[in-house]
Amino acid sequence: MYGYAGKILRIDLINQSIKVEDLNAEWAKKYIGGRGLASKYLFEEIDPKVDPFSPDNKLIITTGPLTGTSVPTGGRYMVVTKSPLTEAIACSNSGGFFGAELKAAGYDMIILEGKASKPVYIAIEDDKVEIKDAAHLWGKLVYETTDLLKQKYGNKAKVLAIGPAGEKLVRIAAVMNDYDRAAGRSGVGAVMGSKNVKAIVAKGSKGVSVADEQKVKDVVASKIKIIRENPVTGEGLPAYGTAILVNIINEHGIFPVANFQRAYTPEADKISGETMAKTILTKKHACFRCPIACGRVVRLKDGKEVGGPEYETVWSYGANCEVYDLNAISEANYWCNQYGLDTISTGATIAAAMELYQRGYIKDDEIDKDGISLKFGDPEAIVGWTIKIGKREGLGDKMAEGSYRLCEAYGAPHLSMSVKKLELPAYDPRGVQGHGLVYATANRGGCHVRGYLISAEILGIPQKLDRFSTEGKAEWAKIFQDLTAVIDSLGMCLFTSFALGLKDYVDLMNAVCGTDYTEETLLAAGEKIYNLERLFNLKAGIDPSQDTLPKRLIEEPISEGPSKGVVHKLSDLLPKYYEVRGWDEKGYPKEETLKRLEV
Repeated sequence: MYGYAGKILRIDLINQSIKVEDLNAEWAKKYIGGRGLASKYLFEEIDPKVDPFSPDNKLIITTGPLTGTSVPTGGRYMVVTKSPLTEAIACSNSGGFFGAELKAAGYDMIILEGKASKPVYIAIEDDKVEIKDAAHLWGKLVYETTDLLKQKYGNKAKVLAIGPAGEKLVRIAAVMNDYDRAAGRSGVGAVMGSKNVKAIVAKGSKGVSVADEQKVKDVVASKIKIIRENPVTGEGLPAYGTAILVNIINEHGIFPVANFQRAYTPEADKISGETMAKTILTKKHACFRCPIACGRVVRLKDGKEVGGPEYETVWSYGANCEVYDLNAISEANYWCNQYGLDTISTGATIAAAMELYQRGYIKDDEIDKDGISLKFGDPEAIVGWTIKIGKREGLGDKMAEGSYRLCEAYGAPHLSMSVKKLELPAYDPRGVQGHGLVYATANRGGCHVRGYLISAEILGIPQKLDRFSTEGKAEWAKIFQDLTAVIDSLGMCLFTSFALGLKDYVDLMNAVCGTDYTEETLLAAGEKIYNLERLFNLKAGIDPSQDTLPKRLIEEPISEGPSKGVVHKLSDLLPKYYEVRGWDEKGYPKEETLKRLEV
């Protein structure tokens, strides 16, 4: 199989056995690879009703057919499992270099089954795969864990690891790789921790075979040219990173402030990508085969140079907590990376706790022993509570359950700005109707990278849409969601979609794999993947009533700024979306839709 390694590693942690299997070629053709193919394996191999922390849940680390090739941004890998945060299907995506190294070792996928009786790590060096004792690593932070394993296996080895948050089953824990890259959302790090797996080391020398080397070279060169000539991927992101969005989103009045109580702040530029570049930035950083290089390296107050915060992190710890201090935000981001925490959910959960305190649900006597403020605007608070969450200490133990369970514990679940218990990211949906529809219907919960309609509604890519209008938004949401499923499954970065279109992905897939996809058949594969995930969720008990938004965003108009006076019109959009999807009026896929897609 060109592009694919053609092999998966199945690791039984209970019996400490390792089995190499052939990749299911028939499934790969239907579900592409990566997110799609791993979701198919998960759907077929576990009961969707399983407790996410049960040994019967499985954790799948997967690459796409373009991962590890010369394709631009072809370094992505995904972690697929049942989420302990949402209890829905989880697929968390990460860049860096681990995915490409796993592919170079000869594997498309790792399936972790059961639970080890004691902490272990897995070492993969081409055909040599071992389950090793991790007692000396358990409890250690991500950076030290990574350093110790690289000392043992050499600098070429790439390390995927969890921090103490994953070990302690923090429901918003991430799987980290290459120090500060994260498969962040949905609590996948906690599932890895529940299996007593601390880390996976990959070291490969096999490379990836392609169907036509010259054709791949030519096609890749043409796509890189498009990426470099695009103003977003060729100028904005390389110069200022993802935080270039701070001022853009704020100027449209959809930059959530104080747990979505407002949507505009005059303080935004203090935490923008432009300000970061002038103050704490030391250099930019690129993932494997990436011509964009949106990653940032920043200097903390103590002089350490570490991975810098992304746009979502700058927002979640910044405006959402009303902290406009890049140093404090960068330090909070650093501790998220060290403890292995999702920065969006962690910052958003702290913001929810701050509103609970603001409204009197959390009293002073409950946090006195923690010695940390819960007032909006306190820069020390965002750092202090991040560490408490990572350690599950004090009120941090309640926060470690995520914002929904935290707010529910105080009788105020409406103060959790989440969908399907996954915290919303940095765009107020009241001012972007299509993007809000994506939040409500995303299979993994409140997520911006399951259909990034900000691209069309704010940036005008591929065309400018009226962000306040509901017209045509159901159709656009479906297209973006299906295309995103394709890109994730290929093993490429979603940021390429600012410059590339569906035909470009078809060209890359066919050149590398020798396949004969058309634009129609590749996008249909994305639709198939989306419906499969929907079926998993329905079987798991995630019924269509959860296709909703927090009450605040549907009923309370934005109070000030460029989007003043608007609410999200989800009730108008949802019936049309179900119709466009080929689902019934209640949100269940129709038999004829599943038959057409061969799900």
